[in-house]
Amino acid sequence: MKVKRVLISQPDPGSEKSPYQETAEKYGLKIDFRPFINVEGVNAKEFRQQKIDILAHTAVIFTARTAIDHFFRICEELRITVPETMKYFCISESIALYLQKYIVYRKRKIFFGNGKFEDLMDSITKHKDEKFLLPLSDIHKPEIPKTLDKAKITYSKSILFKTVSSNLSDLSLDKYDLVIFYSPAGITSLKENYPNFDQGEKKIGAFGPATSKAVKEAGLSLDIEAPTPEAPSMAKALELFIKKNHKDNK
Repeated sequence: MKVKRVLISQPDPGSEKSPYQETAEKYGLKIDFRPFINVEGVNAKEFRQQKIDILAHTAVIFTARTAIDHFFRICEELRITVPETMKYFCISESIALYLQKYIVYRKRKIFFGNGKFEDLMDSITKHKDEKFLLPLSDIHKPEIPKTLDKAKITYSKSILFKTVSSNLSDLSLDKYDLVIFYSPAGITSLKENYPNFDQGEKKIGAFGPATSKAVKEAGLSLDIEAPTPEAPSMAKALELFIKKNHKDNK
């Protein structure tokens, strides 16, 4: 079966140039974007049940912009004024710069890594006397808390937002030849929205080992997997797959 229409289970990048655009134009693909999951913030009651005192902490670790949004949202809802002495440790410079949405950047102590948590740990360990707050989603990588535990860092883990399945009742999967997933939560959403889903000849792609595992555990056939040495990104993996697919179906 020649793949002609692809569904990417992520939000439409909008005005930004999609990394899939060149492949779509080269091979005449129709690529649609639709997020299979959404993020919802925990409410004030749910936060209080975690028994965490934000002001008892002297530093916050941010691994995503979403975490920044929900940290300041919950502070506003609880009428907590974050002191100017609060330190911020961000996994990348772009996330650190996003703090400007909420604070006067130049007046705060802000540290950032190069996109890898291991790199950020250098700054964290140099300030290990701080009491860190780690805002997370209910679905998160356990490696981050484990790394902090191993370094004997004093921190509190707080769930400030949750990953929930999108409502896809208006979306027909029958018109797509290939669906690409980026998280196990996306597979959960697929099962919840389409309990009678039959893969048939439809191809499935997965980014990351956890997503690939979820595809297989759901009893589905995995046709595209990334990252790999040949395809470090899903866009590259799709390009290689389509090139072979179109060649085989000439």
